Amino acid sequence: MPPKSIIGRLAWVGFAPGSDFVTTPAASLELTYAGIPGDLHGGLTRPSGVREPWYERGTPMRNERQLTILSAEENAEIAQALNLPELKPEWIGGNLLVEGIPSLSLLPPRSILMFPSGAAIRIDGDNGPCRQSGRAIARHTGRPDVEFGFVKAARHKRGLVAWVEREGVITPGDSIKIRVWEQALYPG
Repeated sequence: MPPKSIIGRLAWVGFAPGSDFVTTPAASLELTYAGIPGDLHGGLTRPSGVREPWYERGTPMRNERQLTILSAEENAEIAQALNLPELKPEWIGGNLLVEGIPSLSLLPPRSILMFPSGAAIRIDGDNGPCRQSGRAIARHTGRPDVEFGFVKAARHKRGLVAWVEREGVITPGDSIKIRVWEQALYPG
């Protein structure tokens, strides 16, 4: 597939100031090479965990999960599948909620989101849905059935994890230009 550019819009931003991944809305976010200052997922490195079984748990590694990017359209689809009136980005640890980007969660790794301030975010990959997010939704909605239902409903719609490639400030309403690199399917 040839390279392409996509234009979208930043609708909402938030950060996780404590030990819980649930985020708090913000007026803007300062992005540094270490992520969002004071955010639970900030830092240049992070300890390896269950997602990296090839390392002993706790091994320091590059933090490619500094940011969680969600799609307003995909969140609406997940909410509909779960028979919920809405799915707020903060319930599932979103840092950025974007609009107007078709199939956001399927953007390939290496794609770059660029903002008017000069800030740029590099996509690491999709953020697989987990029970922890389902549990948070259940807590906010009073619907215990969504803890397990979320994993199925959010498959390939849970958003992306990313890291800061260029520092800058991002604000809801910002236009986002996305650079998608040329791609080929691995034949292996």
